[in-house]
Amino acid sequence: MLTLTSVWTTILLAAAVALGPLATDMYLPALPQIGSDFGTGTDQVQLTLSLYMVGFAIAQLICGPLADRFGRKPIMIGGFVLFAIASIGCALATNIETLILCRFLQALGGSAGPVLGRAAIRDIYTPREAAKILAILASIMALAPAVAPTIGGLLTANLGWSSVFIALGGYALVMAVVVAFGIPEPMRPEHRQSLKICSLLRNYRTIAKDISFVGYTLTNALIFSGLFAFLSGSSFVLIDFLGVPTEQFGLYFACMVAGYIVGNLTAVRLGRRLLPDQILVRGLIIAVGGGSLMAVLALSEVFNVWAVILPQALFMIGTGMVLPQTMAGALANFPTMAGSASALFGFTQMAVAAIAGMLVGHLHDGTSLVMASIIAACAAIAMGCYLLLVQRYPAKGFEPQSATGN
Repeated sequence: MLTLTSVWTTILLAAAVALGPLATDMYLPALPQIGSDFGTGTDQVQLTLSLYMVGFAIAQLICGPLADRFGRKPIMIGGFVLFAIASIGCALATNIETLILCRFLQALGGSAGPVLGRAAIRDIYTPREAAKILAILASIMALAPAVAPTIGGLLTANLGWSSVFIALGGYALVMAVVVAFGIPEPMRPEHRQSLKICSLLRNYRTIAKDISFVGYTLTNALIFSGLFAFLSGSSFVLIDFLGVPTEQFGLYFACMVAGYIVGNLTAVRLGRRLLPDQILVRGLIIAVGGGSLMAVLALSEVFNVWAVILPQALFMIGTGMVLPQTMAGALANFPTMAGSASALFGFTQMAVAAIAGMLVGHLHDGTSLVMASIIAACAAIAMGCYLLLVQRYPAKGFEPQSATGN
């Protein structure tokens, strides 16, 4: 069993949290084939993504409080097992309705990894340390979406789209074993919370009334929505509209992930001399620039692969700088309710992202215009949330003279 502060514990937590992006990114190249096999349109196929996000959001409100009561490990292990079972259901689906249902169940199990991974980092580290560790964790996690579309494209091209879900189910079972036997329980016994409904509602009310939490959470949710808008539309834009071969989709997708890794590593480096909020505003400026550039190119009818990929890579550099800071900032004020705070944070993130994804699916015009416009709008609104809320109400523990400690 590893120690909580071991670098291998951070790596294993990253691998557990990575199940979330794997479940979306690995099957992106398969979306056009799924639509063709089931005879459904873009909007129906896109629901397998958006309703996954809805299930992901709802489940976090449940598993967060459960983890605050029983600990992080048992809830995470149970979630991985449910995810594996639902993945087999996805692989065996014979119509789009069954696939959507199994994707929803998959989300209920998959939500345990991200929400409890964030909570575990807050259990172990102080707020400012957590921002740095989350950036490192995000860099490790980014390896998953970097290779997932390539693997998914190869599996889809050679074995069919159902093989993607079999691979995801196997990964979930491996992570259940790793968490069970490789990572100690990070939650302190004195931080356990009651499961009484009144206590849960009181905890959520306390968290939701914290303006600092609201500011960081909305900023995060909107930037993540820009990312999810790309995930929802990229396969249709690149494969159907721009003619990228399915097996090559992952190579272009890796450029976007490379931008995200650059953003994460930049945040880690800047964290040695800047406060998290100073890194956050720089990331927002870069994200707004990338999203705006893609929208301008689309409005100018510059339709080619690099007019989509390069601006999105720039957007992702900003995203890689923003997300770790907002995660740490949202949880900073709640050391004794990290699970519930992480759950409400994740619910908001996924719910807003699901709306962005649905808009891409329903408004898609066959080009990159709708996707680019939504990405640009999400980045601009996120900047507005920062200026109105985060800048006025920074998280405790992010200040230069603050005392450290959990």
